[in-house]
Amino acid sequence: MFDAVRQLLDLVIVVVGALIAYTLAPDIDPRMIDARGMMIALDAALVALIFPMLNVYQSWRGKSAFALSVPALGGWLVAQVIGVSAYAMLHRVSHVPHAWLVWWTVFTAALFVISRQIIATVLGRLRSAGYNQKRVAIVGATPDAVRLVQRMAGAPHAGYLPVAIYDESSATADDTQGVGVPVLHRWDALTQLIRQSGITELWLTGRPSEPHPCDRYIGEFKHDFVNIRLLPDLDNLALANLGTVDVLGLPSINLVAAPRSGMSLIQKDIFDRMFAAVVLLMLAPVFVVVAIAVKMSSAGPVLFKQRRKGVDGNEFWIYKFRSMRVHQAETGTIRQATKGDARITRVGAILRKTSIDELPQFLNVLKGDMSVVGPRPHAVEHDEQYKNLVQNYMYRYRIKPGITGWAQVNGFRGETDRVEKMADRVACDLYYMVNWTFWFDVKIVFMTLARGFIGANAY
Repeated sequence: MFDAVRQLLDLVIVVVGALIAYTLAPDIDPRMIDARGMMIALDAALVALIFPMLNVYQSWRGKSAFALSVPALGGWLVAQVIGVSAYAMLHRVSHVPHAWLVWWTVFTAALFVISRQIIATVLGRLRSAGYNQKRVAIVGATPDAVRLVQRMAGAPHAGYLPVAIYDESSATADDTQGVGVPVLHRWDALTQLIRQSGITELWLTGRPSEPHPCDRYIGEFKHDFVNIRLLPDLDNLALANLGTVDVLGLPSINLVAAPRSGMSLIQKDIFDRMFAAVVLLMLAPVFVVVAIAVKMSSAGPVLFKQRRKGVDGNEFWIYKFRSMRVHQAETGTIRQATKGDARITRVGAILRKTSIDELPQFLNVLKGDMSVVGPRPHAVEHDEQYKNLVQNYMYRYRIKPGITGWAQVNGFRGETDRVEKMADRVACDLYYMVNWTFWFDVKIVFMTLARGFIGANAY
């Protein structure tokens, strides 16, 4: 019923957006009026067809207004493109008022976002007040189940109400163990509770190494209207991706794999290379000035290059403006710059403090070795040092390294004189990898422009 209401609301929004646009771009030409009517009918039909295909009406429970709006906006743009193309093939596209078409696209998109914000807010408040809640029973070790209970308590707007935990391994008598919900240890107590208490959700927790006998629960409740969901504990698997992928025609879950593939990588690569090309063109005069300053500061080359690991561990030469006097490093050892380091020139100190020394890395981006945004690559010697000291350290190289990253804009840059500093940096990198979106990259770029160039730990 709710799905039908949402679909009807979206069709109404398409029509209302067109009417609002007409107030800004009216036209009494009969051909234009007919074109508007045909376009509205065509796009409404396309929305009704495309939105379900893009899973726009999947469960909204627990999702933010932003997460709800993105599929709708994408579907609306697809519908508009197809609608205009189809109309152009059947009629003359000049019959469609261009100003009206633009305003219609903008206002309808805005109404999609506003409507979802209102619905998400209203439903969230209703659920927080105790209405429209789903009653949940959790199966698994009590500590794992308690974490789920705490997550539900922290997101009351999602409308999940924990009713019981079933942990048959820890005791023989039922109790509450101070977790706020009953902890059951008898099979008959669980089945009776589910069938008599209106429980509609049964969540199975656990680790991949300790699979539940799912068939037991599926077989027991096959005649009951209970959603049975598997929520494996993947906290220790940094790059686990719960989305299923096809392997020889069989569904599989990635426990450790590159977090992005396909179109998302193409989109990121296009953005990276275009951004790098623009930066290199705009900053060409700066490069010349800095090159002269570096050459005058001390004897040696303008650019410093060093081997770094790239995606999947493939090594490449990274470029920087030289900021130190030429010196002989110990074989197999890289000594990080420290405060007051005598190797750093006066010009180099300014370059390092402002991160101007990193600008030649846009050449690496243009070559395809690096991204604009991503985990910062470390010296190969440091990789060898930290890979066994910091958990999940090498997972950072499942994607291209970046000039800036989530760690850098959050203050984790410069010297890593303690393992804890590197661990914090890696934690930020892994968060970025798991939560990457195009707009997350844009956000980090703007944060870098605003506050990322100068840091207290950069010397």
